[in-house]
Amino acid sequence: MMKRETLIPALSALLFLAACKGKPQPVEEKKPVCVSDSMAKIITIDTAKTTPIKNELSLSGEVSNDENNVVKVFPFSSGQVIEVKVSLGDKVTKGQTLAIMRSADVAGNYTDLSATKSDLAISKRQLEQAEYLYKNGISSERDYTEAKENYNKAEAANRKIQQQISINGGGNTNAGGTLVIKAPQSGYIVEKNVTAGGFIRQDNNATMFTISNMKDVWIWANVFESDISKVKTGYTAKVTTIAYPGKVFEGKVDAVSSVLDPDNKVMKIKVVLPNTDMLLKPEMFTNVIITNNDAATSVSVPAKAVIFDSSKNFVVVYNSACDLKVREVSVIKTVDDVTYIASGLQAGDKVVSKNGLLLYDAITGD
Repeated sequence: MMKRETLIPALSALLFLAACKGKPQPVEEKKPVCVSDSMAKIITIDTAKTTPIKNELSLSGEVSNDENNVVKVFPFSSGQVIEVKVSLGDKVTKGQTLAIMRSADVAGNYTDLSATKSDLAISKRQLEQAEYLYKNGISSERDYTEAKENYNKAEAANRKIQQQISINGGGNTNAGGTLVIKAPQSGYIVEKNVTAGGFIRQDNNATMFTISNMKDVWIWANVFESDISKVKTGYTAKVTTIAYPGKVFEGKVDAVSSVLDPDNKVMKIKVVLPNTDMLLKPEMFTNVIITNNDAATSVSVPAKAVIFDSSKNFVVVYNSACDLKVREVSVIKTVDDVTYIASGLQAGDKVVSKNGLLLYDAITGD
């Protein structure tokens, strides 16, 4: 049994502890987060506004030549290619020699030229003689007129052969059977189908060279059947390539095919792009993003204003320097650094769009 002398102090101690436990502890009030002058310099405040919703469609594409600025060089005659003076990708100027051929057709043209020159010289002398006799009353006007017609025929035949030689690339009577292929315009060799030593036949309808000025290029992109309604002429197109990561080429949808490709069931669209720096090359693979405005509208804010945390989206609403609220929002989608909001914000609400995470952490206590 506990003695009285020891029981009284023990009870007193228990009562003291109970009294201390029941006494309410002071609660520290949480101070509101305020935007200081230094913080105000590093944040940006934007206003939520109602805007049309943009759509994005990602497509695969390929760079092609602008067919409106392409010249195809065909062989004028059959023969053997002696020398090719350009390579694929070379820059050429108008009139520059591309290749030299030895052609029996051209050799025959020079033979015909010699014959027509002889005929022209003979008919000229006959005309001079007939004119002299006619003026002196020795021959009739009929003889003079006949000599003049013979001379005109010989001159026309000679001119025809000269024009053929000029078209075929010949330039002088010492060229023999040589056929000179020249560039009809300045540009770049984007296709080359001949090599030295090769033969060109008369029934060959393939091009020898294709020249493009490369100032503009076409992007042919594939649109699947389910996305056809999302692409129309005039829509904005942003093109990226593996060769130039981070660089975006902007153009417009210039044409939309009316039929599907029978093999892969895709619709072709054409995007026209300026190629000022000559960076885009034919056959280069591209990624094409088509953007357009929907008829629907929604409240939108800069994408940087939205903070993703714990599988939810939040924004920091700015009412005043010391009145900041964290508000959960429902996001429709983000296009071109703009986030479209389904609920949680109204047009006119101000949100922190730069360094909002600092304020978010301060408010939530993270």
